[in-house]
Amino acid sequence: MPVQVSLEFTPNPDTLKYVVSETLLERGALEFRTVDEADDAPLAQTLFAVPGVKAVMIGRDFVTITVVDQDVMMEANTAVIDALKRHLEAGEPVITGVPPTNEHGAVDDDVSRKVVEILDAQIRPAVAMDGGDIVFDRFDGSVVYLQLKGSCSGCPSSMATLKHGIEQRLRMLVPEVREVQAVAI
Repeated sequence: MPVQVSLEFTPNPDTLKYVVSETLLERGALEFRTVDEADDAPLAQTLFAVPGVKAVMIGRDFVTITVVDQDVMMEANTAVIDALKRHLEAGEPVITGVPPTNEHGAVDDDVSRKVVEILDAQIRPAVAMDGGDIVFDRFDGSVVYLQLKGSCSGCPSSMATLKHGIEQRLRMLVPEVREVQAVAI
């Protein structure tokens, strides 16, 4: 069965998003910053073989790739579309083994549970539309720490989104939250 792949631009000028016509993951997203991290992800390995690809994120029905620089973006784009179609149409696995069941950090208190619920219901779906993902790392004192993935990682506008969008929303819905910070992965 032919796989449809459509390109979408993201707010990150070094990252492209590819929406595919089939489900790649049942939930969440997996990010690979090097080919060595992709041992259990044959699709990511296929995409890392494309010259210029330096990071891959696989979401429910999309893939984002980050390139080493914008000079290789057009060539990488064509090769990524071809590689995605070949891999998926051949029935090759997206991942092997068991996907992670909990992509969030420790959720062991009521505030953390509220934050994760809001992230999963309201924020992550919106961020996924731009080819990214945001994962709860921890709640410490009055600060929520989040991991930025995919097109969000290294995006020039990610800090504005984090502070003016996500932080304001969480502060409004969870009074214990006073600040949101990004953490390095």
